[in-house]
Amino acid sequence: EQEQLDQLKAFWARWGNGLTWLAIVVLGAYAAWNGWQYYQRAQATQAAQLFGEMQAAASANDADKVVRVLQDMQAHVGSTALMNHARMLAAKTLVDAGRDAAAREQWQALMKDTDDQGLRASAALRLSALDMQAKAWDQALNQLKGEWPESYAGLMADRRGDILQAKGQASDAVQAYQQAYAALPKDA
Repeated sequence: EQEQLDQLKAFWARWGNGLTWLAIVVLGAYAAWNGWQYYQRAQATQAAQLFGEMQAAASANDADKVVRVLQDMQAHVGSTALMNHARMLAAKTLVDAGRDAAAREQWQALMKDTDDQGLRASAALRLSALDMQAKAWDQALNQLKGEWPESYAGLMADRRGDILQAKGQASDAVQAYQQAYAALPKDA
């Protein structure tokens, strides 16, 4: 027994400090991971609550409240995925309220900040619609440039056709419409 105790003491003298630090590092990493998970859940919960408020304000066509809630979201939960959807909803509400410049800012911020190509394509289509209303044909066409998901190819071509037709370039518009027809589902 004494020999085993001596071996254990020798082992601890040699490896005890390192094992203690290893245990501290492992437990610290586990605590940090749990803390990060808690923070992410709290952010998601707060974002969902604010998004719910925004949906209620948008349903009531209260553009001022939508802007206030959007500012709260930007300040507190700006890095969450719901922030991009909030920008889309806020921009739609602002357009409905006749505040096109504010809507344009939200769509441009969305295009700059998101990696979601579907949201970027939707924002580009909506920006091009604003430019079409303002008869800014070249700017509207520029909104549609770039690489878009295949599912948006038909919509992009269709919008290009609309812009080119309004611009007076009928033959180019026909080509764009043909591309749209080929890319869109047959039942569309």
